[in-house]
Amino acid sequence: QIDPKDYTFSGLKDETVGRLPGKVAGQQFIIQNCENCSIYIFDHSATITIDDCVNCRIFLGPIKGSVFFRDCKDCKCVVACQQFRTRDCRKLEVFLCCATQPIIESSTGMKFGCFQYYYPELALQFKDAGLSIFNNTWSNIHDFTPVSGENNWGLLPEDAVVQDYVPLPSSEELKAVRVSTDAMKSIIPITRGRRQKSSDESCLAVFFAGDYTTANARKLIDEMTGKGFQLVQTKEVSMKAEDAHRVFQQCASEFIPLLEKGPVVALEFNGDGAVEGCQSTINDVFSGTKVFVSESKASASQDVDNFYNFADMQMGM
Repeated sequence: QIDPKDYTFSGLKDETVGRLPGKVAGQQFIIQNCENCSIYIFDHSATITIDDCVNCRIFLGPIKGSVFFRDCKDCKCVVACQQFRTRDCRKLEVFLCCATQPIIESSTGMKFGCFQYYYPELALQFKDAGLSIFNNTWSNIHDFTPVSGENNWGLLPEDAVVQDYVPLPSSEELKAVRVSTDAMKSIIPITRGRRQKSSDESCLAVFFAGDYTTANARKLIDEMTGKGFQLVQTKEVSMKAEDAHRVFQQCASEFIPLLEKGPVVALEFNGDGAVEGCQSTINDVFSGTKVFVSESKASASQDVDNFYNFADMQMGM
């Protein structure tokens, strides 16, 4: 028998509370009427609602469905979810991983950054919540109630450090979770999203489904960012033969047989020389793996547009 009290934090003040990995196990959770609290849900959940919270620091592990903030103000959060919504909120600062377009409504002073967080159980929790670490539209915010001449939301500083916003837990019980907020360790690849690109040259790389797809994608990200290129966006999505023709054009036929194995993982890198840098890295590091890479600077921006336009339609963006 499930006791709702085990899945609720209500009416707390000046406290540090949380749930350890395995303690929520896909149930829904409610957080309400909390003030000046540090709240950590180190597990996956079905949905989470957060109402009337003020000046709280909140970490929410992967949420299979939606997270909904209502009537909250001055909160700092780290959140991973399928859907993100706020209504009647003021001054929320959120490091976000969201599979669909985040939505704000009647909310002001909202700031967003890319989710970055690690603890050993987190990767499996993403799987259990049905979330891909590569589907993160954290900066593509839709404002339902825009005000002419005003901007209700913006992006956190690029060098924002998670721990300055949501510190590591201080209670003995929660310290047992081996958390790292080091960007290099983050479960989610850190993307630039909608930030200004540094160069007019981007490159698309696409890995096909197999045992090492995730590891290969992460390896390429490490290699490319190590060379000074920027990761703009990532996407994991299933493709059909007709999609391949649209995206891979004349190379489609060599990739179509690979699509039946499962979804592809696509990465967009940006920087002067990105295409050449990506091609040489793939030749050096992934010689035995079939990877689609943009052929030239001229075709690359079209590759990126073709792929992401297709992916956004697939994801219903």
